[in-house]
Amino acid sequence: MVVRNPQGVPVVIRNAPLLFDGTPMPTRYWLVGAAERLLVDRLESAGGVRAAEAVVDPEELVAAHTRYAVERDAALPQDWTGPRPAGGVGGTRRRGGVKCLHAHYAWWLAGGDDPVGRWVQAEARSEAPPRGVSVR
Repeated sequence: MVVRNPQGVPVVIRNAPLLFDGTPMPTRYWLVGAAERLLVDRLESAGGVRAAEAVVDPEELVAAHTRYAVERDAALPQDWTGPRPAGGVGGTRRRGGVKCLHAHYAWWLAGGDDPVGRWVQAEARSEAPPRGVSVR
């Protein structure tokens, strides 16, 4: 667990960069909080992915994808020679694109410098619970 809400309920978990069988896992942070998932589900169903791409600075988004990938890849075993996770936040392969608001928001809640996660929070400010309590 990386983030819990004030009641101690998990909100964000951090995945290993590899599954048990060595399969690459590109999504490092996973949004598991029910209230947070519902909030992001509503944003996505209302066109949130396109809206975020339209307003977030593309250079800032590229930099966020790079930071995410560097952090994820740093958790790989040093002697790992197999397939590696690819892409940025949530495995996004388009350097300036948004694939999943859930992944961006999860990373932002966990303390990541993510402009899309910040946008999600701003868009949902009246509904969104505060950032959780980090238990890194």
